[in-house]
Amino acid sequence: MSQGGAGERKAAKPQDQGWAWMVLLAAVVLQGMTLGFPPCIGIFFTDLQRDFQASNSETSWFPSIMVAVLHGGGPLCSILVKRFGCRFAVMLGGLLSGVGMVSSSFCRSISQLYITAGFITGLGSCFSFQAGVTALGYYFVRWRTLANAMASTGVSLGFTLWPLLSQYLLDEMGWRNTFLIFGGILLNCCVCGAIMRPVQLASGSLLQSPKPGEELRRRAEETQLSNGASSPHHELQKQSRRTACFRVLQKYLAFDIFCQNKGYQIYTIGVTWMMMGFALPHIYLVPYAIQNGVEERRAALLISVIGFINIFIRPFTGLLSGHKFFSGRRIYLFSLAVLLCGLSNFICVVSAEFSMLIIYCVILSIAMSGIGALTFQVLMDVVEMDRFSSALGLFTILESITLLIGPPLTGLLVDITNDFHYVFYNSSFFLISAALFMALTFCALEKKTKLKEASKVPVDNPSRCQYSEMPTESQPESQPPPAVVYITSI
Repeated sequence: MSQGGAGERKAAKPQDQGWAWMVLLAAVVLQGMTLGFPPCIGIFFTDLQRDFQASNSETSWFPSIMVAVLHGGGPLCSILVKRFGCRFAVMLGGLLSGVGMVSSSFCRSISQLYITAGFITGLGSCFSFQAGVTALGYYFVRWRTLANAMASTGVSLGFTLWPLLSQYLLDEMGWRNTFLIFGGILLNCCVCGAIMRPVQLASGSLLQSPKPGEELRRRAEETQLSNGASSPHHELQKQSRRTACFRVLQKYLAFDIFCQNKGYQIYTIGVTWMMMGFALPHIYLVPYAIQNGVEERRAALLISVIGFINIFIRPFTGLLSGHKFFSGRRIYLFSLAVLLCGLSNFICVVSAEFSMLIIYCVILSIAMSGIGALTFQVLMDVVEMDRFSSALGLFTILESITLLIGPPLTGLLVDITNDFHYVFYNSSFFLISAALFMALTFCALEKKTKLKEASKVPVDNPSRCQYSEMPTESQPESQPPPAVVYITSI
């Protein structure tokens, strides 16, 4: 008994102390280099457009692909982490990000840029970010909430520093050499991954390999089939493959939750619609300011202002949403932040002076802080935690689709009208309509749920999810919650 207890204490020793804080520092740097990187692409928009003789729509495909892959590659990263571990996934992501940006410095067409800096760098950033957050969950148990909050400050730091560095390097050596340097900087994700050494958990659980008998039987049947013989279990194998495929889809893409849980359905549709307009200001704000006579350095400063204010407002928003008054009402706070984000765009329509754009960035940053702090918290409110990772997989894939098509469609509209005001009209339309849709439908769903509960006899164990209409099975109290939750962020 003493040997087992000593072994467990030794296995759990790295958590919440010592090397765990180095892993936290690596996670801060990772989030700054991955999630904080795409907003600075707008600074190169005009130069890329001029060098490749591309339209607004063609140029906007580049950051759209990067952001869409960054958000939509979550399920693939989850499989990679489960098979090879967090350290491998982070280092592979850093290698892909660096190679993608270095290759983009040699591109001769805008379509080549879609593949190199768009797809390859976006996929690498996805691997590094999500695997880094997962490793943080292994290293922290008691202080996990604090660790995740501190790690998220890396996004705001990257949001602040990347635009300043981008504009300086662009002025000094052009966009090609700047992308080459960016490739070297992003390779530091491999260093962060090297810091995240595997943790020996107290449970000592290992991935199970197939039994020798089952492996020999499977190989024998494969040999029979390759020689033209028919297997008596061929139809059964086909059925088992279909079942296994369905289970994998159910594990990583929660279509069953989407069909049965009305709260998850409404929230996923609302956020997916919102993403059509959410990323537009980040891409088009700098070109819009430059077109209206703002100096390039001052235009790049606008993105940094958004990130700098985010550093201070985001933690405050997280604390505010955790207050007991907002328990069960976070969806309305989230809708309010989305509505404020949509209304703030009209400031740019009224005036393009630098002082007015600064005011716009301040208000936009406050609204973005609320959206960033509440997006996954609301998702946890509407979905049972034992299905959260699979619900998150479908959620991120759907939002990545609208993140991909939103900026190019708006760019096409700008090309036709030759008026950048349509960027902010478009963004406001999607954001305001999404905010009203989520708030009103959740209000109606809540009233419907209360009427149902009033007409029925009260039960002893109501569902934990306030907005969920999906029946949940009772679970034994001894069953622990999931140790690690795969989380991506906006």
